[in-house]
Amino acid sequence: MRQIINGKMYNTATATLVADHQYSDRREWNYENEELYLKKNGEWFLYGEGGSYSKYGQKCDPNHWCGGEVIKPMTEQEARKWLEDNKCTSEYIEHFGEPEE
Repeated sequence: MRQIINGKMYNTATATLVADHQYSDRREWNYENEELYLKKNGEWFLYGEGGSYSKYGQKCDPNHWCGGEVIKPMTEQEARKWLEDNKCTSEYIEHFGEPEE
């Protein structure tokens, strides 16, 4: 997916996939998939997609919801938090170093 946000290009095909997290099965209405990316210039972004009842669901007409997808730019702090929240320990250490015990 490619998207221009605030005059900057975010492209899942050219950025490095750092980690991903999936909830449920793609065929389910509450399915969610999130992928954390790092651009060549050091900027972070999250690609998210999901079913009609996920946080990525979109109203497709007045009476129906459909699945959707979005790209969200992230700060380094937000990327760290996402990795922590999704238990991506090795990816966290690879990009930010090992935290104190």
